[in-house]
Amino acid sequence: MSGRDQSEEPLITPRRWLHMLARRERNRLVGAAACGVLAGVQTVVLVVGLAWLIDQLVIHGRSPVELLPLFGGLALAVGLRSLFQWGQEVLSAEASLRIRQFARAELLAKIAKLGPVWLTQRQSGALATQAVEHIDALDGYFARFYPQLRIVVALPLLIACVVGWLDYLVAIFLLLSAPLIPLFMALVGMGAERLNRDQFAAVSRLSAHFIDRVRGMTTLQLFGHTRSAQQDVWYATDEYRRLSMRTLRLAFLSSAVLEFFASVAIAVVAMYVGFGLLGYIDYGPSPSLTLFTGLAVLLLAPEFFQPLRTLSQHYHDRAAALGAAESIATIFNEPALVPHHIASPKASGVECELASISVGYVGRTPALQAVSMTVCVGDVVAITGESGSGKSSLLAIFAGFMAPLSGEYRRRSAKVAWLDQSPCLIQGSIADNLRLANPEANEAAMTDALRRAGLGALLEALPAGLESIVGERGVGLSGGQAQRLALARVYLSTAPLVVLDEPTANLDASAELAVIQALLEWAKEGRTLVIATHHPAIVHAATRHFVCEAGKLNEVSL
Repeated sequence: MSGRDQSEEPLITPRRWLHMLARRERNRLVGAAACGVLAGVQTVVLVVGLAWLIDQLVIHGRSPVELLPLFGGLALAVGLRSLFQWGQEVLSAEASLRIRQFARAELLAKIAKLGPVWLTQRQSGALATQAVEHIDALDGYFARFYPQLRIVVALPLLIACVVGWLDYLVAIFLLLSAPLIPLFMALVGMGAERLNRDQFAAVSRLSAHFIDRVRGMTTLQLFGHTRSAQQDVWYATDEYRRLSMRTLRLAFLSSAVLEFFASVAIAVVAMYVGFGLLGYIDYGPSPSLTLFTGLAVLLLAPEFFQPLRTLSQHYHDRAAALGAAESIATIFNEPALVPHHIASPKASGVECELASISVGYVGRTPALQAVSMTVCVGDVVAITGESGSGKSSLLAIFAGFMAPLSGEYRRRSAKVAWLDQSPCLIQGSIADNLRLANPEANEAAMTDALRRAGLGALLEALPAGLESIVGERGVGLSGGQAQRLALARVYLSTAPLVVLDEPTANLDASAELAVIQALLEWAKEGRTLVIATHHPAIVHAATRHFVCEAGKLNEVSL
């Protein structure tokens, strides 16, 4: 693994990301838009046919029996309209579902590429909100707004052509008044996008704030700060409520304005038809107005504005999607810390080696520079140093969680076992926690791993044995027992390289002795251990000792 690739990849903008997602389901989305246009065509047929039917019955005095074929045609148009609307809903919903599944998978894959080191710098509640709620916020954009954006281009023009065939003055008026709605949609959209962005940020903060308080509930109760924590959550919730109400207020206001303009335009058409039929207007095609043409253009006017009104109703879906996409795009634009490839050592018998690497984060002063070391198979390497000297970052490079700023890291095997001073224990049985390291481990192997980790007596005392339930983060176990359970999990791993960060932290003398004995047994089995520690007992048990000091890694003779 060489130093991090500094080549700049093009930044992912929210609009670019949404466009990329739409291209994945282009056929379904285009099909949904086509079904929407065809449904509109059936509406035009239905409206014009109804106007002609009324004209035939009222003006020409034809009997309903003579018009039975027309009734049948109108019924067919109603059926086809329902069919096309159903097709639009099915295709758009399926496309939205597939897009959200892909987007969530891509987000989780990106988080995995960023690695555990990046995750420790983020709040899990905020990440959970982005992976669930922010991805789900894309549904309205792809299921409703995106197809409607295509429908609004074709259908009003088609209706305008039909209206122009019936009365060109009405068509000209409709075409002149139509741009007012998109103009106000754009003006409203700029404010709605900003409000949605702020709302999504508030949701992430609220989720992280709430989870942090729940996790620290025991500590808050011990120190008597539960009331103040409750007040903090209330204030955070009230801020989110205010942002939500501002967003809704803007949405209702914009809808009212757009409905006003559409209603005024339709009212003007109604006045033109009424005065034209009464003979008060004699300009252009007005003298030739009939009940059929007047009723047809009057019924078609609302249908001309309906696609635009529907688009305005779904315009907040666009604003919500852009706000969510901006939040997610920040994660996609994060530089990956996990290396793409780790080369093998050049010499045999070497487990891993560092060749003139610099340790640290991009944009900061390296914690360690010009580090070169070779770790042979079976070595027990102890790394010591003051807090902030670079021990944890160096361990992250050994584990493959980070790439060095410069230089090269080579490792013999792709498998690495990791043991943190605060091990990750999940809600479930002891067996569930052990199988995280080896899903194929049988009961005998798990029992042996627990015995070697010093938990044999505890296992015998538990009535349910391996099926005994452990809470998240080891609730129900003491600190030493949780550490030993994590140690037993490493026993089940077949990784030749074991990286440990303060494995005896918060352990008493007897538990510490058991862990050290386990480490020595691992070394005898041919495993290679790299340990960051402050405990002299582990340093004495190691075969090699390195000290992080003044930006350098120096080996100390034992």
